[in-house]
Amino acid sequence: MLRDITLGQYYPADSVIHKLDPRVKLSAAMIYIISLFCCKGIAAFFAATVFLITVIKLSKVPFQFMVKGLKAIVVLMLLTAVFNLFLTPGKPLVSFLIFTITEEGLKNAVFMAVRLTYLILGTSVMTLTTTPNGLTDGLEKSLSPLNKIGVPVHVIAMIMSIALRFIPILIEETDKIMKAQMARGADFETGNLIRKVKNMIPLLVPLFVSAFRRADELAMAMEARCYNGGEGRTKMKPLRYQAKDRIAYLILFGYFAAVIVCRIFLPWPA
Repeated sequence: MLRDITLGQYYPADSVIHKLDPRVKLSAAMIYIISLFCCKGIAAFFAATVFLITVIKLSKVPFQFMVKGLKAIVVLMLLTAVFNLFLTPGKPLVSFLIFTITEEGLKNAVFMAVRLTYLILGTSVMTLTTTPNGLTDGLEKSLSPLNKIGVPVHVIAMIMSIALRFIPILIEETDKIMKAQMARGADFETGNLIRKVKNMIPLLVPLFVSAFRRADELAMAMEARCYNGGEGRTKMKPLRYQAKDRIAYLILFGYFAAVIVCRIFLPWPA
């Protein structure tokens, strides 16, 4: 399960998506997430599906590698689907005991599950095709106008960059500690919920100790290099938009316009 978490990982490849400016990919991820919750009807979801499949194909990242990230949200997806299925009022389809499945509830459950799936896949494309340094530079450059009103943009970008870098490290550390504890006879799979929670203590304690140790080492390394924030800092590779980035923006806005048009003129069938 731990190896299935793809958030924060970078998949190197020679693709058009990898070569795009990080600001384009950040904007694309935000607009795609907004478009998913603007989708209202089969046509809009079809446009979102075609757009996502096209981007995945262009990224040259194996689809099986992206799907692994969905395993971490299966429980959340099931809970969301169940709540929509049983708590949405409308035309009854099936009734048993105190539960009633409505036509609207079934529709909402299916499309909410699709939204969550597409959301994870869409954001995975961004993180898998952009290095943590690229994401940091893109975020800092995109939010740079906020510096004028006192928002510490560089600090926020640095925090996000460190968090993304630590996710794969902590996952690997957790896997090592779990294997070491299992070799000593620890059991993380069997037993009831309370038993499983107790069994996690030998895993969580050394994990927290390791995380704090790494954080302390990172802080000492930054102090030793006289790190003092973003004031006066320059970039070795400053971000500049190229022709392909402008074309990507046009395609992105065209996709979003298509979703809005489908929402207005092709909503849910009556």
